[in-house]
Amino acid sequence: MDSTGGLHVQLHQTGPIPLDVRLSCGEREMLALVGVSGSGKTTILRAIAGLYRPRKGLVICGGEVWLDTERGTDVRAYRRRVGLVFQSYALFPHMTALGNVVTALMHRPAAEREARARAFLAQVHLQGLEGRRPAELSGGQQQRVAIARALAREPVVLLLDEPFSAVDRPTRRHLRAELTELRQTVDIPIVLVTHDIDEAVQLADRICVIDKGETLQIGRPAELLQAPANPRVAAVLDLPAEGRPPP
Repeated sequence: MDSTGGLHVQLHQTGPIPLDVRLSCGEREMLALVGVSGSGKTTILRAIAGLYRPRKGLVICGGEVWLDTERGTDVRAYRRRVGLVFQSYALFPHMTALGNVVTALMHRPAAEREARARAFLAQVHLQGLEGRRPAELSGGQQQRVAIARALAREPVVLLLDEPFSAVDRPTRRHLRAELTELRQTVDIPIVLVTHDIDEAVQLADRICVIDKGETLQIGRPAELLQAPANPRVAAVLDLPAEGRPPP
């Protein structure tokens, strides 16, 4: 495995959650993990973030080894520079939007934190809403706060776990457009977990199809849609086994 730059992951175990995963994501790339519920997508994200330890695994990000079970390396989650956005937002309800982002800036001098937090909120178009608590924000606005907080950690990889599933369709369209815009300002790998094939096709550079914890096929959206590797891939992508005809 080439470990220079980007994210590189190998995970293997037979249980309790079966995993047979091999994937990589470049420094300016978005990789979408696609599969049905229970296929292991979130477990893969948790393993990258250090929140789950597989029996056998290798996780390298930005040239730094975070996990190598053969050599006994396992960097603790809080020491991995990961930006993680949960489906449920996981904001602190008693804190303002600004306060939520400041909590991710403890690695910065105290005098810098508020100004930097305001800058991250501005980056996700939340100027003027810094003083509102999560209950006073819409679902889409809460998701923007969660993304700003993840970026405030100055991560070397951004992990998005079904980030748009809890908002309505119009808000989802806006957030997708904003994520596409945001990608132009960051140069780190982004891994997006989604069950929405259209979302993956719209946003990702490549798609990784997961089923029962196994990497089935990785490729550009058009490649997968036109030439699924086998019937299992076609089933996950809701395609005929021969794929979708080219436009």
